[in-house]
Formats: sequence, structure tokens, C-alpha cells
Amino acid sequence: MKLRYLATVVFLVMTTVAAHAQSDSTQSDNKVGLYFNPLATRVSNSVQDSGPFNYFSAGSTSQVMYGFDLGGYYEFLHSGKLDAGLDLRDSDMHTNNALLKNFLLGAHVSGHPFTRPFKPYLLATVGYGTTKSPQSTVHITKPYFGIFAGVDYTLQRHVDYRVVEIGYGSLVTSSSATIGGGGNIAIPSSRLISFSTGFVFRF
Repeated sequence: MKLRYLATVVFLVMTTVAAHAQSDSTQSDNKVGLYFNPLATRVSNSVQDSGPFNYFSAGSTSQVMYGFDLGGYYEFLHSGKLDAGLDLRDSDMHTNNALLKNFLLGAHVSGHPFTRPFKPYLLATVGYGTTKSPQSTVHITKPYFGIFAGVDYTLQRHVDYRVVEIGYGSLVTSSSATIGGGGNIAIPSSRLISFSTGFVFRF
């Protein structure tokens, strides 16, 4: 099942749960947030790929990918100034004919340590990433681990402005080693540093 199809199904389930929660006074604190935000990610590696399927530009060990995040969270645990739940997201990025897609599930914790309307949050995720080198049609899928932190600013009851989100992740990207085109015998996992901003719609 493709990432976007699976994400759509989960979002529909989350929205249904949220609607049920709103109709049930015993669950009035449950929160669902959906977001679709622009995204930039710097992918880098300490080793230069010497083979024909380098994931980066020739002679480079890093590049910046651009795309979007499509995701949502469901906060179902509440304690004092802290809320916790699950976050699901699908990312799609491209540059110089290279591709990077991530599908991530994680634990989402937010709080109100400051006076509203600021709401910082922390997200720890696991999932998988799919990459394609510029000179290859082969897609490589590997485990992905990431942590994200950000701040939302409440504009109105159902809309937050995501001031900034910064993420750090690790992923084995497509390379001459993983595709089998020669070059380095082993290439370590790449580091992913991401930046995102946009809007969150809460229900």
C-alpha cells in the first residue's frame, strides 16, 4: 500500500475519533491536529560515494531536499500542562532528480510552560525512508529514526501557526553500495536535518 493511501486512511480514522470525542463530554480534551507544510531537509554523509550512483551531486557529500510534510497527531493523554499522543506523517522531497520519502509514526508530547498562545512540542519517530539516486531508477527503502521539536502559535480555536519545526534523523540512503554499482564497500547512514513551518488545523 502506497504511503499516501495509508496516511489518508489513518487521517480519516483520526478525524472520526475526534468527532466522536467532541460529542462525548467525557472525552472533551481529546485533540486532533492535521497539517500540510513546506519542508526542507539537508541530507549529508561523512563518506563520499565513489561509484556511479552517488545520492549527492558529483564530488559532494550533502544536498538540500525540498518538498512537503503531510501529517496529523492525536493527543489522548492529558496531565496538567502536558498533552501526549501519536503523530503520523508522510514526507515527499526532491532535488536534482534525487528523491526522498519518509513515512513516520511517533510519540507526540506538547505542553504549555509559557503563557498561551505558544505551545512547544517534541516528537520521537520511527518508520522508513525511500530514496532514489539521480542516476538510477532503483528505489531503496531503509529504516528511519528521527526526533523533532517545534513551537505552535494559536491563531484561533481551530488554527495554529507552526512557527518552526526542526528535526534530526538517520537513514541509509540510496548509493552505489546499496544499488550494487561498485564504489565504496560500505557507506554509513546519512544525517538528515529538517526545517518546516506552516499551519495546523485542530478538531
